[in-house]
Amino acid sequence: MYVAVKGGERAIEASWRLLDEARRGDTCVAELSVRQIREQLRLAVARVMTEGSVYDEELAALAIKQAAGDLVEAIFLLRAWRTTVPRFGYTLPIETEAMQIERRISATFKDVPGGQLLGATYDYTQRLLDFALLAEGSDEDGNAVHATDAPQDACTPLESTNERHAPAATSMPRVVALLDREGLIEQEVPSPAGREPGDLTREPLAFPADRATRLQNLARGDEGFLLAMGYATQRGYANSHPFAGEIRFGSVDVEMVLDELGEAVVIGEIDVTECQMVNQFAGSKEVPPTFTQGYGLTFGHAERKAMAMALVDRALRADELGEPIESPTQDVEFLLSHSDNVEASGFVQHLKLPHYVDFQSELELVRRLRAEHRAQRDAQRNEAPTAANVASSESEHEEDKEQAHERA
Repeated sequence: MYVAVKGGERAIEASWRLLDEARRGDTCVAELSVRQIREQLRLAVARVMTEGSVYDEELAALAIKQAAGDLVEAIFLLRAWRTTVPRFGYTLPIETEAMQIERRISATFKDVPGGQLLGATYDYTQRLLDFALLAEGSDEDGNAVHATDAPQDACTPLESTNERHAPAATSMPRVVALLDREGLIEQEVPSPAGREPGDLTREPLAFPADRATRLQNLARGDEGFLLAMGYATQRGYANSHPFAGEIRFGSVDVEMVLDELGEAVVIGEIDVTECQMVNQFAGSKEVPPTFTQGYGLTFGHAERKAMAMALVDRALRADELGEPIESPTQDVEFLLSHSDNVEASGFVQHLKLPHYVDFQSELELVRRLRAEHRAQRDAQRNEAPTAANVASSESEHEEDKEQAHERA
């Protein structure tokens, strides 16, 4: 914590107590439980996990409750907890093509292998307030029903993600594979042999940044910032004309190689959202034109974040694809340096902390400069008459001559 002056401990402790009271709210209303947040505010939980770089729904829900719904603060809390946890190793890359699909759409082809699965989405709602929701969680007299008041057999704890979401039974190939068969979309270039991607959670961001580092940064980046930048790319601030090749949401297995066994084993599964954006062409005299790609991947169900990430990823590939860099959306250093909401929040909110000494020094400087300016102005007035005074004296002299002439 940054502390500019000593003292104030009692005031700070009182502020903590007030914060607890403000977070709790009216004690006549049932307290919101972590489990309720986890199950009913799943989209907020997904964002906190993604930008907090921790896949743990319970801890993300706890952070949201502790932050009273401030998601940026919750992300900060989760990242701070993350720094205290030992690292056991790295998992293998997840196979999203083997995802157990819950939602999968494409804006490039109407008929795709496996079909379009709309799933749970707000895309086709009318965005009208549903006032019937006001009555939920209340009894006939309008009193709040506590979760502990529900019958024990009214609900059964969910055993797994598969039971909760009931995904499609079979995996589905990616839609861009249809373009790949004809060679119409660029091929992914694998990392050089023996070169592992860097870990942005353990190494500071440095430039130039390769695509793996950029994607890590974008995954942790603020959704609102990326959304604005992605929107800018569509309005002409990048060489972009995107199509949503595929957006898919579902669960994937997480595998890790255990030294004791010498082979990879499944240690769990996670929900992820993946977006592959198809963009305009690249090519040369030697290479025929092909579509290019942008990519986004997030924890949980976070389509807007994944799409914005894919749009920005494509814009940041301008130098790689030989395109002119003409806007901030294509400037790697500008965009990556300002995408992190924890860093941005720290820089902005630190202005609330005491800066008495700094301000007093600037205050004294302004006072001294004003005094010098006033003294210089007074000196100029005393040294020479102004043009107005000279004109006034000449006018008075002419009047005296006229009056003397009339008396004569």
